Amino acid sequence: MKIYTKTGDKGETSLVHGVRVPKFADRVEAYGTCDEANSQIGLALSLLPKTEDWTQLRDVFHMIQTKLFHVGAELATPEGKKVGWPIAEEDVAFLEEQIDKLSADQPELTNFILPGGHPASSAFHVARTVVRRAERKAVHVAQQEQVNQAVVKYLNRLSDYLFVVARHVNLQTGTDEQYLHQ
Repeated sequence: MKIYTKTGDKGETSLVHGVRVPKFADRVEAYGTCDEANSQIGLALSLLPKTEDWTQLRDVFHMIQTKLFHVGAELATPEGKKVGWPIAEEDVAFLEEQIDKLSADQPELTNFILPGGHPASSAFHVARTVVRRAERKAVHVAQQEQVNQAVVKYLNRLSDYLFVVARHVNLQTGTDEQYLHQ
């Protein structure tokens, strides 16, 4: 199978089930941003120390990246068409459990944190902002067409989780967090 199809050479692409739309369509923007977020998460993971201490976090992210792919597939599916692996409330609950688990050992937030610190932490912060953009785009699509509300919730919780992970990385690597000066 060839990587290139030439079917997009005139500015259109196919959604799931073959529906053709302009490459700037809202659904394309939404699922494209999910793909960007997934790539950014992969970059952040590659910056983690190469020790066994990070195995559990990497395993959690393997599941998250898979789910984020499914989020993109849902956003790439036209209204009224069947989705292969729909995001469910259980997926949102999983992220909430992970947030609670990691944040339990973190210092209480008393001020805004500036993104930065360890390179992996910085990359997780970038992933968080990309996920926030994906969420905004998904909400925009949901105002025009039917969208599984668990998708929007999942993106919202994922950005929260990425924030907690960025803090976790700094804490575990002994890297100081930088706070906003007032």
